[in-house]
Amino acid sequence: MEGVEEFLDELRDQLKDRSFIPLPVRQRMIPKAGGKLRALGIATVRDRVVQASLKLVLEPIFEADFHPCSYGFRPKRRAHDAVAEARLLASRSYEWVVEGDITACFDEISHPALMDRVRERIGDKRVLALVKAFLKAGILGEDGALRDNDTGTPQGGILSPVLANVALSVLDEHLAQHPGGPRSTAWQRAKRRQHGQPNCRLVRYADDWLILVAGTREHAESMREEAAAVLAPMGLRLSEQKTKITHIDEGLDFLGWRIQRHRKRGTNRHYVYTYPARKAVQAVTGKVKDLCRRIGMNQPLQILLLHLNRMLRGWCAYFRPGVSSATFKYLSAYTWRRVFEWLRRKHRRSTVKELRRRYCGGRWWPGTEDGQLFNPAKVRTTRYRYRGAAIPFPWPATG
Repeated sequence: MEGVEEFLDELRDQLKDRSFIPLPVRQRMIPKAGGKLRALGIATVRDRVVQASLKLVLEPIFEADFHPCSYGFRPKRRAHDAVAEARLLASRSYEWVVEGDITACFDEISHPALMDRVRERIGDKRVLALVKAFLKAGILGEDGALRDNDTGTPQGGILSPVLANVALSVLDEHLAQHPGGPRSTAWQRAKRRQHGQPNCRLVRYADDWLILVAGTREHAESMREEAAAVLAPMGLRLSEQKTKITHIDEGLDFLGWRIQRHRKRGTNRHYVYTYPARKAVQAVTGKVKDLCRRIGMNQPLQILLLHLNRMLRGWCAYFRPGVSSATFKYLSAYTWRRVFEWLRRKHRRSTVKELRRRYCGGRWWPGTEDGQLFNPAKVRTTRYRYRGAAIPFPWPATG
C-alpha cells in the first residue's frame, strides 16, 4: 500500500527520539445486558500500531510469570479451557463457588499500582514511559469534551488486555500461595479436609473469575472477603450485587455456559454438566429476531440467510463442546419459524404450499441456489477435555 513505509518510518523516528505522544482515545458507549452502557476507547491507527509493537515486547515477558489458572486474552488459551477446569474441579468436591464480578474493572485500575507491577519486570525506561503515556492519554467523550483519565485502561485498546491481566494477576498469585491451593499436594489437601479446613482453586478469564472451595459456605464467604482485600490495592472493587456464593447443585453461569450438577437420567448418580446458559440462548434468539425484522422485504432470501448462517455457525461452534443438543434443536425450530414468518410477510398472497415449492424444493427447510439455512439441530456435540498442563507455551524454548 502507498504511504505505509513512509508512515512507519516517521513513527519509528518519533519513537527513537522520544517525541511520540499518544492521542486521546475516542469514547463510544455500547449497550450491555441489563440496559447499561459500556465505554469503549477507540485509539488512532498510529497509536494502535505502537500498542501492537509494545504488546509484542511485553506479552512474552509477563507470560512467563502468569499462572495457569488465567485463560483470558492469552495465547494458546481459550474460554473452553476455563469452563473445562471449572467443571473438573466442581466434580471433585469443590462444590461451593464464589462468582466474582469486579465493578468497572477496565475503568478503575489504579495507575500507580499497575505501573509498580509493570516495573517489577520491565527495566527499560523508554518502554515504561510509553506504557504510562498510553494510560494517561486522555479520553475524547461523545460530547466532544476532552477528559483526563486518572484510573483504568481504555477497553478496546490492543494493549489493554495485557495490562488488565497484569493487574488482575495479584489474585492469581495470592490464591496460588494459599494453603490448600494449587501448589499443595494431594496429601496436604486431604489432611486439611480431615481437620475441617478448606481447599480452594481459582479459574479466571480476564475479569470473570470463580473461586471454587472444597469446604463449607462459611469458607466460601471468607474467600470472598479475602479476594476483595487482595484486589483493593489495585483500585478494584467487587460488586456486592453480582458477586455471589453458589453451590454447584444450584448451578452458575460462567462465560455463557451453565455449570450445574444433575442426577443422570435413569440412574442415582450425579454428574456436573455444562450447557448453554439461558442468557446466551436469549441473546442468540434475540439476534435472529432482530435480523428477520431489520432485513427488509425487498431483499432476497439469500441476504437473510447469509447473515443468519454466519451468526448461527459461530454460536454453535462455541457451544458445541457441551450438553447442547436440546438447545440446538430449540434454536433450529425458532430460526425456522422466524424465517418462514419473514417469507410470509414478503409474499402475503402466497400459501405455505407455494412457499415450500419455491424456497424449500417442496420440503420444509428453506434455502436458495447458493445454499440452505444453517440447521443447528444437525450440529454434533463433542466433549472438550481439560488440557491443564498440556497447554503449550506459545513461544519456543531457546537453548
